[in-house]
Formats: sequence, structure tokens, C-alpha cells
Amino acid sequence: MASRRYFGTDGIRGRVGDPQINPEFVLKLGWALGKVLSRNGRSKVVIGKDTRISGYMFESALEAGLVAAGVDIMMLGPMPTPAIAYLTRTFHAQAGIVISASHNPFYDNGIKFFSAAGEKFPDQAELEIESQIDVPMQTVANDQLGKVERVNDAAGRYIEFCKSTLARGVDLRGLRLVVDCAHGATYHVAPAVLSELGAEVFTIGVEPDGLNINAGVGSTSPAALQAAVKLHRADIGIALDGDGDRLLMIDERGEQVDGDELLCVIAHERHRLDTLDGGVVGTVMTNLGLERAFKTAGIPFMRANVGDRYVMQMLKQQGWSLGGEGSGHLISLDKTTTGDGIVAALQVISAMLDSGKPLHELKQKMVKMPQILINVQTVTGYQVGSDELVQQANKELQQQLGDKGRILLRPSGTEPVVRVMVEGEDRQAIETVGSELAAVVTKGVAKFAAG
Repeated sequence: MASRRYFGTDGIRGRVGDPQINPEFVLKLGWALGKVLSRNGRSKVVIGKDTRISGYMFESALEAGLVAAGVDIMMLGPMPTPAIAYLTRTFHAQAGIVISASHNPFYDNGIKFFSAAGEKFPDQAELEIESQIDVPMQTVANDQLGKVERVNDAAGRYIEFCKSTLARGVDLRGLRLVVDCAHGATYHVAPAVLSELGAEVFTIGVEPDGLNINAGVGSTSPAALQAAVKLHRADIGIALDGDGDRLLMIDERGEQVDGDELLCVIAHERHRLDTLDGGVVGTVMTNLGLERAFKTAGIPFMRANVGDRYVMQMLKQQGWSLGGEGSGHLISLDKTTTGDGIVAALQVISAMLDSGKPLHELKQKMVKMPQILINVQTVTGYQVGSDELVQQANKELQQQLGDKGRILLRPSGTEPVVRVMVEGEDRQAIETVGSELAAVVTKGVAKFAAG
């Protein structure tokens, strides 16, 4: 398959004003999607966004491009990414568009697409869109132009859906929760879901101003939530990212519980109740401690490439329903079609209620292996897999670790960095290996940039 020019592992993302993150390109992107969809007749698309200020600009650009291609639009306003996946299915739209840069700062933004089934666009569909971007833009006849309507009850629809993912009769009365919405797309949704289910809810990160998304709050900055959990003596803290598809939690002792540990909690409880549907899918980045915990429990486990789309593909191939990433992308295909932070949080809470155990105790099923991740800034065109010096260093350092650790070296699909991940039994050893390999990568990038 041909390589994609614009799409990464999670749509198109970058700094606002960059070549692919500007109004002109996004206008053409909307038109290109419209041309692809129109091959099968009149189409309808839903568009949602997170709370960053540039969302208004890109919303308008996409609207113009799609209308020019003859596509009808339903505008959802600020909504979590998984809500847009759900509403794409609910409204029987041919595609859903999310304007978001997820956990990135406000000055970044991005575009990603959902299919009619509420799933991430497959690679082939993204290639088809890219093939249209270089075609001269033409507007359909005036009587064929798309129409636009705004959906006023989008939040209410999604709130009811999230509540429905809990078993009938389950309520959260007696639980004290703190939810951190990262000043992002869940600010008007997540607190309502939890309070309507009966929990006593305290909130932070629910005052978006267009510039403060993910700034010192949310799943990438959990310190504020840890403090709030202790202050309110809460049972748990729930940290979402800017677009609501990632989840990190804080247990009753104020300790972080990452995606791998949350996946472990959900999987073990489902295994105990015989509702697991096979095994669990992680990624090549998943902590080795999770794999060992599943092996001990007799739970099948497989690793996919990094990215929730690849976790999804492997789940479908295996006929399983549960998977996710350490970053907090957790997928329950028996509940919804994509990673959903709110739905995942409800699954963890359900495990707590079913077992009668607090989160801190439940997470003990997994003993995390020391793991470090170093991000090395890269430049356009640099291919770490083709850098012979880096690959040789990688090989030698892996031999040094032996069977007591592993190295994963990969370019990020969402940021201009090369990720150096080292995992092993001895933290000092992996830190030394990680620093040495990151230094070699840094030299390789500098040499490439210098020409």
C-alpha cells in the first residue's frame, strides 16, 4: 500500500498555521472528503470539535469545503471524540469529523475521521482522500450544494448513551468522585454522566477559554487531580484528555493508575465474572508487567502496533472486545466502537462495585516493570529505521540488557519526535541504556538536518 502523505496514526495533526493545519488546506481536505463520499450518492457528515480557539476557524473551513462538494452537514459543537463516533452512527451519517489535537497544547490542532460505523477511517480511505487533495477544487451546481444544520441536543444524547453502558440498576450513590476534564471537550458531559448516575462529583478543568485546554490539567498533568482527590477525600479521581478518548485515574491513596493498570483491572474483573470474551489486546508499548499478570491469570494477551486503530484491528481479527494502551486509550467493543474515556471510567467503577474493592487494591494484580520513555526531537524526512548507527547501537544495547529488558525505538505518529522506550527489571540499567540510545538518535537527527 502507498504511504500516506498527510495522515499519521491518528488523523492529521500539527501546529496551527503549519502547511496542513491552516484554513486553506482544511478547506481542501473537507472538499476532498466530500468528493470521495459523493461517489456513492448524496452524503451526510457530522462535525464536532474540542475547545481550542482554532476550532472555530477549521469548523468553518471544513463546512465550506464539504458544502462545495455537495455534502450535508450536522454541526455538533464542542463534543468528545468518542461522542462524535457514537453520533455518526446514531444519525446514520456517512462520516464523522473531529477537530482536535487530543492531549496537545492549544496551539496545535488536527482533523480525524470516523466511518459510518463509528470507527477510525481505514488506511485505504485516507489514501483516497489524499488522492483528491491535489485535484483542482470545483463547486457542484448551486442546486446540489450541501446544507448545514446545528444539533442542539448532542450532549444530552451522548450523556444518555454513556449511562447506558453500565448494567441496568447500577448506580454510583455513595461514591465521591473528582473528574478533571482538562478544560476540553468533556467539560459539559462527564460531570453530568457521573452525577446523574448518583455520584457526588467534584470538578476541575471545566472552564475552557480556548487557550487553556490540557494546560496543567487532564490526563497528561495529573498533579492537580491528585491534590483534589486528597482534598475531597474522594474514592477515585478521573482524568480525561482534551478530546475525551484517554483516561488516567487516581486511586483513593492519591496514586496514579495508568492505562495498562486500568486495563488490568477491567480484564481481571470480567475474567472473574466470565464476561471477558476471549483475551486482551495491548501494544508493543504495553508494560511487561501486564503481560505477566495476564499469563498468571490465564488471560490470553496479544500486542498490536501503537495506535488505537491497530488495537481495534487486532481485536476484530481475534473476535475479542477489550484492549488499550498505557496512554489511556481503552476500548470496550461490547460497549462502543472506539476508545472512550468516560465509558472506560464507568467500566473501572463497575469493577470496583462488583468486587467491593477499592481501586488501589484492584490494581495490585499487576506489578509494573520499570519503564522509561525518552522523546527525541526530530526533523522532517529523518527515518530512524534507516539510520545505521542508531540501529547498530540499538542492537548492541539490547544484547546488553539480554532477557532482563527490552528496547522499543519508533517515530511518533502524532508528534515530531522519535520515542525511545526501555523496559526492564533494573531501573538504573534501563535509564543508562535509554540515555545512551537517545544520545545516538540525537546525533543522527543533527547529522541528517545538517545535510
